Amino acid sequence: MNWFVVVPIIAAKFLLPVALIWFPFEAGWLNFILDTQDGDLLIPAGLGGGVVADLNHLYQNIDKAADYVTYIFMVVAAWKWPVRKWIIGLFLLRTVGQAAYFITQNELMFLFFPNFLEPLFLICATILRFDRNDPWDHFYRHKVLYASIIFVYKMQDEVLTHLINFDRSDAISSLFN
Repeated sequence: MNWFVVVPIIAAKFLLPVALIWFPFEAGWLNFILDTQDGDLLIPAGLGGGVVADLNHLYQNIDKAADYVTYIFMVVAAWKWPVRKWIIGLFLLRTVGQAAYFITQNELMFLFFPNFLEPLFLICATILRFDRNDPWDHFYRHKVLYASIIFVYKMQDEVLTHLINFDRSDAISSLFN
């Protein structure tokens, strides 16, 4: 295992979410990118995949634990936002999914309890970052559009990731070969 790759990436996955409190936009999107790419870095570095099923299990559990830390800090960061009740509700929904996954080790739990929290948080953080006049008025005027985008995006993501186990990185890299 390449510890010089594995340790900093895992540390970043657990420490970056703390920055959501002060920098919700920047830390939110950096965390999203890291979570999207971590498997492409950690698995070749020896944490998961290959013929060692225990390492893949270890990677999945570390990844899901880090995701949950992120969800906790999203709730903390959004505590004073007017959408706090939605954030907390979606956090509780995903908490059920996280608990069910850790108990069963079945990834389908994430399909049954989708992560709508993260895209809602990112949309709100982005609006807050760029709409200095009245960001919550903007959000509420377009809430049906945002809810539709979140639902469609996240359901296709959960299906591809946890039901079909489609690897987007391999698909994208095959376009360039």
